[in-house]
Amino acid sequence: MTVDSSMSSGYCSLDEELEDCFFTAKTTFFRNVQSKQPSKNVCKAVEEKQHLPTIQEIKQKIDSYNSREKHCLGMKLSEDGTYTGFIKVHLKLRRPVTVPAGIRPQSIYDAIKEVNPAATTDKRTSFYLPLDAIKQLHISSTTTVSEVIQGLLKKFMVVDNPQKFALFKRIHKDGQVLFQKLSIADYPLYLRLLAGPDTDVLSFVLKENETGEVEWDAFSIPELQNFLTILEKEEQDKIHQLQKKYNKFRQKLEEALRESQGKPG
Repeated sequence: MTVDSSMSSGYCSLDEELEDCFFTAKTTFFRNVQSKQPSKNVCKAVEEKQHLPTIQEIKQKIDSYNSREKHCLGMKLSEDGTYTGFIKVHLKLRRPVTVPAGIRPQSIYDAIKEVNPAATTDKRTSFYLPLDAIKQLHISSTTTVSEVIQGLLKKFMVVDNPQKFALFKRIHKDGQVLFQKLSIADYPLYLRLLAGPDTDVLSFVLKENETGEVEWDAFSIPELQNFLTILEKEEQDKIHQLQKKYNKFRQKLEEALRESQGKPG
C-alpha cells in the first residue's frame, strides 16, 4: 500500500439512518427484517450478491475503467483474476487521534517505512490530523475496508482502536451529496471499479465511527480534555456568529427608522 497526499474540502449531508443496514459491493441488506419469509426483491438481491464476475468480465470492466482514467492511475489485472489500483480516501476526523508522545505522525515521505509506534514509547498524546486531507492508496481487489482503515492508521502512527473509525462512500443522489457507511468486509477497489474513475460519482471518506451512544470510557484524558476545548471553541464561534447576525439586523432596523422619520406620516 503506497500513499500520496493532497487537500480537498466540500461535503454535504450525512445519511442518518445507517445503523439498521450495511452496504455491500452490489446491494444493501437490512438487518431488521419484519417477516421470516424474505421478499422477492431481497431474494433477487441475494442472488445478485452471490454472482461472482468472471475474469473476462473483470477484464472488460478494467479496460473500460482505464480508458476513462486520465491521471495514469489505471488498474492492473493479474492472471488469477485479482487486480490492483488506486483509491483516494478523504480524512474528515473532527476528534483528536492518539499517537505516541514526542513522535510526529508520518508524512507522505516516510509513510512507507514500517514503524511500530507501540514499541517506541508507552506514553501517548493527542493529535489533530489535517481536516479534509486526501490520502491516495495503492491496494488490491482483495483489500477489505477493515484493512484500509488499519493501513491508514498505521501510516499516521495512530494507536487508537480501529473500531473507532469507519469508511464511508460519498455518492451523489437527487442533487445531494450523501455518505453511506461501508461494511468492514467490503472491497473498496471493487466499488471503485464499478463506479469508474470519476471521484464526483464515488469517493471514500474516513470518519469517526458513530455507533449510537458514545462510550466515553474508551477515550483517554487528553482526548476528553481536547473535546472540551473543541466544544468551548464551537460555542464561542456560534455566539460570535449570532451576535454578528443580529447586529446587522439592528443596523438595518435603525436605518429604516431614520428614513421613516424624515417622511410625512
